[in-house]
Amino acid sequence: MAENSSCCTPEGSCHSGGTDVQAGEVTTTYKVTGMTCGHCEGAVSSELGELAGVSSVQAVAATGLVTVTSKAPLDEDAVRAAVDEAGYELVGQAA
Repeated sequence: MAENSSCCTPEGSCHSGGTDVQAGEVTTTYKVTGMTCGHCEGAVSSELGELAGVSSVQAVAATGLVTVTSKAPLDEDAVRAAVDEAGYELVGQAA
């Protein structure tokens, strides 16, 4: 799979792939405010991707939704701290 030269893709995603969920993994979608472009998506994805157990992150600025796949449920305080570090605000889990 080839890497994109820009994080701003027409699909509204910063990263390609990463959507295959393995058995035993947990997928959680969060609402994040302040993202406006692919660069924002990349910043949030990068910070969340550093959390222990995270296998993939897909952030979509247009919707403000960030989908995180991890080996176990993540501590919301850790997710909030990572989003804050990226410069955005975690609203909470998406309904």
